[in-house]
Amino acid sequence: MNALEIKDLTKTYPGFVLDHLNLTLPCGCIMGLIGENGAGKSTTIKLILDILHKDSGTVTILGKDNQEDILLTKEDVGVVMDEVGIPECLTVQQVGKVMKNTFRHWDEEEYQRLTEKLSLPDKKPFKDFSRGMKMKLGIAVAMSHGARLLLLDEATSGLDPVVRDEVVEMFSDFTRDETHSVLISSHIVSDLEKLCDYVAFLHQGKLLLCEEKDRLLAQYGIIRCTAEQLGELNPSAVKHKKETPYGVEAMVLRDFVPESMHISPISIEELFIFMIKEAK
Repeated sequence: MNALEIKDLTKTYPGFVLDHLNLTLPCGCIMGLIGENGAGKSTTIKLILDILHKDSGTVTILGKDNQEDILLTKEDVGVVMDEVGIPECLTVQQVGKVMKNTFRHWDEEEYQRLTEKLSLPDKKPFKDFSRGMKMKLGIAVAMSHGARLLLLDEATSGLDPVVRDEVVEMFSDFTRDETHSVLISSHIVSDLEKLCDYVAFLHQGKLLLCEEKDRLLAQYGIIRCTAEQLGELNPSAVKHKKETPYGVEAMVLRDFVPESMHISPISIEELFIFMIKEAK
């Protein structure tokens, strides 16, 4: 069983279309949903949660249609949205008491452990939290009620680099249980590169690719050469090029490049930027 299956998901707004999105997230894996602001990341997560009404397509969460079992979505899916929806008057302790009466499998000990690990103050009201602190509390709640799937929309946004690293490690630990999975959207691609098993690139509502991260890094590379040297390559090798007064930088398929030519590794961020430029 897959944690998440999205088939031909479509949503139309004036000036924007999420266009027949297809994604599959296997259990035990982490998928990074990468895209610029306005690419459709938040729209996708809201459609998964049935917060927005889709125009067409299907969403299956842990083997069940997302519109047929609202209780499953509440209990088995931990959610952190870009805006954490916690009443501003509540403290960390009070949030724990509320959640204990909200979720059947609320784990008070785990919640206490996470809030301490994330250095959250017990008695300060939520309204006085910084954006980063609010995101950390949202993450603690999402990971304390026995969820099997985490849906995280820009969950590392607003966190300083040290805390981001701690949070990324927490998500990685979460999926050591093969029944657990994570879909996380972000424009901070470096976080996702360290964390994810799969990456999906969204651009203007269209899915450019969805693939295993390691396979992508093994498939693509970067060469820096002269225009003449580039012209000698098989045209199928060159996926995108950028010419400068100092030569050419190109994203290439490794299997189509002669062994004699040096190929540098490509990062997920570089791959995403190249593909966006190609799409434009």
